[in-house]
Amino acid sequence: MARIGLVDLDTSHPGAFTPLLRAMGHDVVAVWHHAPADDFARRHDIPHVFDDLHEMAEAVDIAVVSGADWSTHVERVAPFVAADRAVLLDKPFAGNAAHLARLVAWTDHGARLSGGSSLRWAVEQDPDADFALTGCSGHEFDYGIHAYSLLHGLLGPGMRQARWLGGRGQHRIEIRWADGRTGMVSLGETEVRHPFHATILSGRSVRYLEISPSTLYPALLEAVVPYLAGQAPNPLPMAGLVEPELAALAALHSRHEGGRWVDLHDPELIGVQYDGPAFAAAYRRAKQR
Repeated sequence: MARIGLVDLDTSHPGAFTPLLRAMGHDVVAVWHHAPADDFARRHDIPHVFDDLHEMAEAVDIAVVSGADWSTHVERVAPFVAADRAVLLDKPFAGNAAHLARLVAWTDHGARLSGGSSLRWAVEQDPDADFALTGCSGHEFDYGIHAYSLLHGLLGPGMRQARWLGGRGQHRIEIRWADGRTGMVSLGETEVRHPFHATILSGRSVRYLEISPSTLYPALLEAVVPYLAGQAPNPLPMAGLVEPELAALAALHSRHEGGRWVDLHDPELIGVQYDGPAFAAAYRRAKQR
């Protein structure tokens, strides 16, 4: 049984994860938030509320970092890495290439870190797939990362380039794999909420999927928590897990560069980012309505 601490309560995920983690046999023992967290702790029967992440790191085995402002994720994760604690980091991992590189470097030096979009873990890789189109509605990065991650889950690691295709209504982005396969994501706001969806093509079949929201959180937790708790091998190295975020950054750069192909490791991506503070502020305002 692992002792688990929750970091940041902006989203619905900490409240949804807590009973699932307990059902898996783990103990949710602590919470930290950038605002008062006592009410959340009482409602979820969590015994310890911390105002210092370094102190919290001494009291838990695994931290679950779920802040809506992805620009703070590396800062939140750092005390747990320093204390040799495992971290489940919610999506998006980060909104710029430097932070993504930091996460990969930590794992290269032995840190146990995993997570990301639950859509990455909701499907199995299709070895026959030559092409897939995935999509969803909502903010182009906070929700769009689900479409990139679903595509990554279906076609597997190896994303190398992305280009922005434009589109009427939603944006379309094409992604090229190292082995020549391609995929596409359709993302952005819609008048009517779209489900998480995928169309997968191979030489032998065409199939369509809609991913039920009820399956998503269990899929994520069952995939990564055993590894973080020291009970199973790493399901996927961090260098592979961050490919969807890098593809989103490459697509954003491509949009500003006339739709040209952009490599996921193009040095120019160092100046590209999605605005986490602006999204988090808008997210909190929407919750208060």
